[in-house]
Amino acid sequence: MSFQPTYKNVLVRKEDGITTVTLNRPEKRNAMSPELEEEMLDCILNLEADDETLVLVLTGAGKAWCAGMDLDLFFRELEGNPANAAKHVRAEWAGHQWKWHRLYNFPKPTIAMVNGYCFGGAFTQLVACDFAIAADSAVFGLSEVNWGVIPGGLVSKAMNIAVNYRDALYYSITGKPFKGPEAARMGLINESVPDERLHDEVMNLARHLAAMNPETLRATKQAVKATRDMTVDQAHEYLIAKNGQLAFRDPEGGYKQGISKFIDAKAYRPGYEPYPREKAEGA
Repeated sequence: MSFQPTYKNVLVRKEDGITTVTLNRPEKRNAMSPELEEEMLDCILNLEADDETLVLVLTGAGKAWCAGMDLDLFFRELEGNPANAAKHVRAEWAGHQWKWHRLYNFPKPTIAMVNGYCFGGAFTQLVACDFAIAADSAVFGLSEVNWGVIPGGLVSKAMNIAVNYRDALYYSITGKPFKGPEAARMGLINESVPDERLHDEVMNLARHLAAMNPETLRATKQAVKATRDMTVDQAHEYLIAKNGQLAFRDPEGGYKQGISKFIDAKAYRPGYEPYPREKAEGA
């Protein structure tokens, strides 16, 4: 399957197995509108099954990654107008589906390329991505406390997943903004890099992942995420089953390839680069 979409608020670009999805409301700092939420859900669902997508990169057009929810469209539009309530509910459901349920469980590696402002509800999709690299100048913030509400959607839960207790409380309660290096220090992102290096650093990681065995990547990320809240005994049983499932699902025979290249051919050193894959016919 090849996915070639056309959206109003989302741009999709494919190159060598790397699909870059760009939130495209630069005049609103890519704040999420009901229409954008629905387009992103459709986009993510289609990319799950897209054969040309090995890695997904999520970014924003212009000077922002995402400024959270569009308050005019999600709140002011409802004031005194109950007829818009159903539209709001649909958009909220679509937003939860793509920002967390589908993105967090996306079957391929995902990278947040944070090129500017990342505020409020945008923290949900930030944490849902497997990796996050930001420009040093990127500005993060949870400013909801300043207008009498808690961080939107699943942001409070996402913060507890990504950062320690003290940082989650401090930035949620004070509403103070912070930049890329502080986001990296607290573990909200993997790395903060000079602005001019952001694209290259993200693409280097994306190319590294695109060269790896896709079923092994899928099983590994599922194993790490699924066992996060399990007991040790539950995790042990799950991981045994997951390893067996991987051997059954992998058409490339990644285990046999890797072991053979390491032990027999002595052509691969783990930890340096992905082993040279021999793709299955038709894969």
